[in-house]
Amino acid sequence: MIAAEDTALVLLAAGRSKRFGDIDKLEQPYLSEPLGFHVVTALEAVPFRTRIAVISGTCLDFAGRGYRVILNDHAEQGQGGSLALCMKPVREAGAKAVLVALADMPRVTATHIYRLLDTAVGSDAVVASSDGVCPMPPALFGADHFGALESLTGDAGARALVRAGHHVVTSPAELIDIDTPDQLTELREKIRGGGI
Repeated sequence: MIAAEDTALVLLAAGRSKRFGDIDKLEQPYLSEPLGFHVVTALEAVPFRTRIAVISGTCLDFAGRGYRVILNDHAEQGQGGSLALCMKPVREAGAKAVLVALADMPRVTATHIYRLLDTAVGSDAVVASSDGVCPMPPALFGADHFGALESLTGDAGARALVRAGHHVVTSPAELIDIDTPDQLTELREKIRGGGI
């Protein structure tokens, strides 16, 4: 087990959202708050060592929610570049692990994050979420992988590490990733209809 107190939370919120059109998907309303704040709210009671949000072009105030904010001026270079930008402050915080979450995954719960932390063992740990078919974020990486994460580029990000790591299966409904307006509309309709 790796304790939350020894883990840095990195929230990736710098995606280009090309499939969402010209509006910032993270600012779109979902239930009672912007889409991008749902994972923030869900994880606010988890006692992470530090919280870091990588942003690009959003007006959401992650700093006001307790995050150190890092601006990614080259978000077009993908999630790998965003994650690489965070690794220096992760190291400075003295974290033994980093947990990477996506701001456009509004259904992630603290319970699932604790399952990832409980499964992680040692500095070489890689523990990812899974819907039972594909591994995906949120994912945790032990300190032995910080160097590899620092050198990432492109949208593939840490995909190879995640595939080779341990996978914690949870409900596919918890791992919904919103990429298009239709997906957000569908999720809203499922919630209204009691389908989730």
